[in-house]
Amino acid sequence: MQQVIATEKLPVKMWLDQVEETALNQAMNLANLPFVFRHVCLMPDAHSGYGMPIGGVFAARGAIIPNAVGVDIGCGMCAVQTDLHHDEFPVNKIKIILSQIREAVPLGFNHHKNRQDENLMPQGHPVDELRIVKQQYGSALKQIGTLGGGNHFIEIQKDSNGFVWIMIHSGSRNIGLKVAEHYNNRAKKLNALWYSSINPKADLAFLPFETDEARQYYNEMKYCVDFAFASRSLMMQRIVEIFKNNFSAVAFEPMINIAHNYAAWEKHFGEKVLVHRKGATSAKEGETGIIPGSQGTKSYIVEGLGNPESFMSCSHGAGRLMSRSKAIKTLVLEEEVKKLNEQGIIHAIRNKSDLEEASSAYKDIAEVMELQNDLVKIKFELSPMAVIKG
Repeated sequence: MQQVIATEKLPVKMWLDQVEETALNQAMNLANLPFVFRHVCLMPDAHSGYGMPIGGVFAARGAIIPNAVGVDIGCGMCAVQTDLHHDEFPVNKIKIILSQIREAVPLGFNHHKNRQDENLMPQGHPVDELRIVKQQYGSALKQIGTLGGGNHFIEIQKDSNGFVWIMIHSGSRNIGLKVAEHYNNRAKKLNALWYSSINPKADLAFLPFETDEARQYYNEMKYCVDFAFASRSLMMQRIVEIFKNNFSAVAFEPMINIAHNYAAWEKHFGEKVLVHRKGATSAKEGETGIIPGSQGTKSYIVEGLGNPESFMSCSHGAGRLMSRSKAIKTLVLEEEVKKLNEQGIIHAIRNKSDLEEASSAYKDIAEVMELQNDLVKIKFELSPMAVIKG
């Protein structure tokens, strides 16, 4: 299902029926860039971000935009299915496991007190040649396997057959932020030197791939994507061990992992182009992906349909309905707590400030899934049992 805005140099194709004005304006800015290829896409969870909408996808010829990847490079999802049935998992046991997870996985701004084993870090990268990664490497050794804050979460879920799943949403912590900030600032300075026609207020400073800076950013970005994956893997490994310690016999399926903030060289419409996905997930034909809901709503394990019009992409979640500040100002704490309690979910809404991550701050995930039924098909529908928020 798609709508097309055809007022700009290139079309904007939208898999949603309503879009906030700021997000649409950002997509239209992208559609007028000289190196953007064919069209710009907005996924059904799209909302405004810095420079580029979150839930946006486009392909570029020979240029990369750091702000079109974002500051949490490699942020993504992982999930593991267990053979444990939710009937075997009473509330008191869930609470014990949640407590143990909080001990094993630092949350929010917290890091490990000690550096973790270097073998857990991404391998095969020339770290000495990665300027910002090298600067941040020591700190990253304490950040790997930590959740971070904001909308990052650990959830225990059950599928429609009653089997228990573990799901994690996390990113690249401070190392990704520093890489993003450095190269975005560098791009802005270079664009000014080149007298670029792109409006600086659009926050879409770019780096042509003929420049050393573009190649350096791409290599550092790839490291951050791998770091985020390594970090999720470590958290999942430690949570799996907690499950094993609490249940005499439990088996686990292989981990599913997918990122939603990155750029990658891919072939589309017969050309090799650099696809930017910011809050969007790859959905190649047959590819397994994860689309989480908001706290208290369903999540989905999906299979990509390889739709070329979306550059083989889909949404990365439900997408925000309101800003964090608006959610805190307008939502009612008692109502949001009641909504979760009535579902029997062990949740993370305690204070007024927690309302920024309440389910009412997000779009209806069922509607989001319906809007992209030509992009993915649902393999598993997951309902939350317990939530830990960063």
